[in-house]
Amino acid sequence: MRIVFATFGTFGDVNPLIGLALELQRRGHQVSLAAPEMFRSKVEPLGLGFFPMRPEQDPSNKALVSMIYDIKRGTERGLREFLFPALRESYEDLLAAVRAEGGADLLISGELAYAGPLVAEIIGVRWASYVLAPFSFFSAWDPPVLPPFPNLARAQTFIPFTGHLVRPFARWVTRAWCEPVYALREELGLTPGLSPLFDAKHAPGLVLALFSRVLGERQPDWPESTLTSGFVFYDGAAGSEADARNTTLAPDLEAFLSAGPPPLVFTLGSAAVLDAGDFYEQSARAAQMLKRRAVLLVGSDPANRPRTHFSSEIFTASYAPFSTLFPRAALIVHQGGVGTTAQALRAGKPMLVMPYSHDQPDNARRMRRLGVAKTIQRKHYRAVRAAAYIRALLENPGYAEKAAGAARVIAEEDGLRSACDAIEGFGRPPVQLEKKQG
Repeated sequence: MRIVFATFGTFGDVNPLIGLALELQRRGHQVSLAAPEMFRSKVEPLGLGFFPMRPEQDPSNKALVSMIYDIKRGTERGLREFLFPALRESYEDLLAAVRAEGGADLLISGELAYAGPLVAEIIGVRWASYVLAPFSFFSAWDPPVLPPFPNLARAQTFIPFTGHLVRPFARWVTRAWCEPVYALREELGLTPGLSPLFDAKHAPGLVLALFSRVLGERQPDWPESTLTSGFVFYDGAAGSEADARNTTLAPDLEAFLSAGPPPLVFTLGSAAVLDAGDFYEQSARAAQMLKRRAVLLVGSDPANRPRTHFSSEIFTASYAPFSTLFPRAALIVHQGGVGTTAQALRAGKPMLVMPYSHDQPDNARRMRRLGVAKTIQRKHYRAVRAAAYIRALLENPGYAEKAAGAARVIAEEDGLRSACDAIEGFGRPPVQLEKKQG
């Protein structure tokens, strides 16, 4: 089969697709990714096809990241000011990617690739969709935390059936956001169709829920075509093919880890790190108060490096593969992105989660509910408070025990195999049985 994946977002959105693409390639399929140009250098060295899809994402645009991660209006502004104004260009680029090289047999799109359902409807290509976190389903039975309205989530604890109001409330709040989608559908000769934010993003034939059941169990109002596969992991570096498959640690970080007890690890993933504020300064101070070794993954922005001179027990690095580093940590402090959360769960480590926006507050609540984490709001993240939370997590063995239990479940799920088996089964055309001649 020729398979095209389509996505927007961060490396946390792209990495699972690379994992799937490599396995599908190993199974003999031709696989390409349609995504913003910034991901080309990570995809092409692996021998995968790549098609740029607009709008382009500038990985150094701190203002854009700050806008998108604003807890009050980040989701709205990201859609209305960034994605939807370029929807026509996204559609044209994805249409070209699907039609290239003799045409795709299967298109698999993420929820931010709003051109995916349009392309599938226009040319009739077989279409599947995927989500990375339970938040995307907006279930009434397991209602999400809406970042601008966190009190709705708190009310669910005390008032039965409040969760059944979350979805209609979210539809009402977002009712005008999707006008550019409806306009393009009309231009293409299509009916308005279902809501792009809540319904149309889910393919009727196959929805891959690429997360573990420890993050979210299937609910009665999820699409009938949903398969919960388990997490799909990939965190190789960009560069040559050898680099892209490499998850070894840098020699100086390896030496630091080997020289003492497991450290605290502080990270903001691949996107929130561009809007770090003084997170790393406060984190280093918290580690020093606790007299604990620490690793700070600060990204490429020099402004993220702590201004205060700390002891050699605080190690700073721009990047390290989570799959190799996290198992050697004592505890992980992070932003709650689903990719980072998945790696922390896989490593079986307790967490302190400081969510920004989108699915992160919901993921944070799920980790707290699972008994593997505490959560702290960004505005409250100061060294003294963070240190108190970390101390409580480390001194209560229950957090580590539950984290280890979650890791055992994830190890048994094999999300990569389950998802690829489902893709192969769905992508094959139905077998036509020959009629016997009378």
